[in-house]
Amino acid sequence: MSRPRKRPGRRAARRAALFLLYNWDLTGKTLDEQAGDEPVDPFARELADAVVARSAELDRRIDEVSEGWPADRLGVLERNILRIGISELEGATVPPEVAIAEAVGLAKRYASPEAARLVNGILGRVAAEAAA
Repeated sequence: MSRPRKRPGRRAARRAALFLLYNWDLTGKTLDEQAGDEPVDPFARELADAVVARSAELDRRIDEVSEGWPADRLGVLERNILRIGISELEGATVPPEVAIAEAVGLAKRYASPEAARLVNGILGRVAAEAAA
């Protein structure tokens, strides 16, 4: 008897969204082209779709709050981690601490400790401005 497929947690779904966005940003392939026949977690797809739909706006937001690191100067990973984080912060779908911690975790795991500090600082500013 086969067990039903377990849905990945939100952390794994954020990682899947990051990979979709990384490929979209790097190759220009749509999310549909990337997914092919492989099932994509619904939360990952929803998050990636939200980021793609607002990417120019999210990049402007990065430009506004980053000091000397506009979105187009960031690495593809860092830029998309920030897009996800800002999207979650502005969407108020999770507490700000969770959005920041998840983004910092992605940066630590897939980019570098320096990238994690940058992500933390930028998202901290976004959260502080939203709270003001």
